[in-house]
Amino acid sequence: MLSPFLVHDKNLYLERYPTYQVNRSLQAWDAADEYLVNYLSEQALLNSKLTILVFNDNFGALSLNLTEHRVFAISDSFISHQGLKHNAEQNHLSLDEVKLLSSLDKLPAEPDLVLYKIPKSNSLLKEQLAQLRQVVSANTIFIAADKAKNIQSSTLKVFASYLGTTTTSLAVKKARLVFCQLDNKVQAANEQQFSQTKHWLLEQNSLDITNYANVFARDKLDIGARVFIDHLPTLSADSSKKIIDLGCGNGVIGLSVLNTAPQCQIHFVDESYMAVQSAKENVEHNFPDSFKHCQFSVDDCLTNIEENNVDIVLCNPPFHQQNATTDHIAWQMFNDSFKVLKKGGELRIVGNRQLGYHIKLKRIFGNCKLIASNKKFVILSAIKR
Repeated sequence: MLSPFLVHDKNLYLERYPTYQVNRSLQAWDAADEYLVNYLSEQALLNSKLTILVFNDNFGALSLNLTEHRVFAISDSFISHQGLKHNAEQNHLSLDEVKLLSSLDKLPAEPDLVLYKIPKSNSLLKEQLAQLRQVVSANTIFIAADKAKNIQSSTLKVFASYLGTTTTSLAVKKARLVFCQLDNKVQAANEQQFSQTKHWLLEQNSLDITNYANVFARDKLDIGARVFIDHLPTLSADSSKKIIDLGCGNGVIGLSVLNTAPQCQIHFVDESYMAVQSAKENVEHNFPDSFKHCQFSVDDCLTNIEENNVDIVLCNPPFHQQNATTDHIAWQMFNDSFKVLKKGGELRIVGNRQLGYHIKLKRIFGNCKLIASNKKFVILSAIKR
């Protein structure tokens, strides 16, 4: 939905990205964005040119209100960055002063202002606050925002632990602001307590897995992937098929393929910078000889992958975009898979039974086969005829 974000003198018309989403009722900004922008204006915090860090700005509602300043938009989402660029173009705004940084990039030192949309992942929250603690100064103004229901006492304790004295605003339109004074004198101890990466053993294959902070199932194998690993396509040890691990996360699906068929050419694709970096490090560590014929891409599904060139796509599709429940990601994954597969190529997925993915696959591929199922999950296969 093209939603007007009208705050004070600046009118923006914002779209969620990708723009063809099935649920067109979802808007590209929320009450927390509005509260933040209003607060900045009411407190006259933008009267001079500032260096501003904007974290987790989903589609540009914050960053595009600040284009007169030096802005660094930090996100782990490639799609959020694409959405910001799309909305800048739609509103004829220059991004000359807006630099897009991934969650793995180094932060600029001593920003004047930090605007922080609180992420869903508690691990990412801690990781970003630990990074921030390294670059902020005593003069930096820090303001966070989220829906009031998401700001729990435990959330405030995290802010206080990493940054300093923490207070909150009154709720407005069910959103709330969080203010930190950046006066914590024991931050070094906090940073030592939290590591950006988590390591654990994949028991099925005895593989050593590294997860960065924002990767799904950070501490152990998720139950969907556990089922999927047991029903992957059967490949010979000398197979060199071209395979895509779509929505790869830490890469456990592709790694499981390499465990039995180390010559396969696997392309690990995800929209999370941390996910792709995790997969890259996991392949390099566990299968150094296979690393040279694997690829790793941050992408919007398979937008930038060559068509009619892949033997197998393996996928555990998500059904959330940030905090919104939506099926457009699965639709795009299935359609993109059809485009990149060779004739006779296979898309194999795992999904919750109630999501009805078999209907979508039959509509796109004209066929769908049930490989396995249990009370919660189904493994489905579709062939490009």
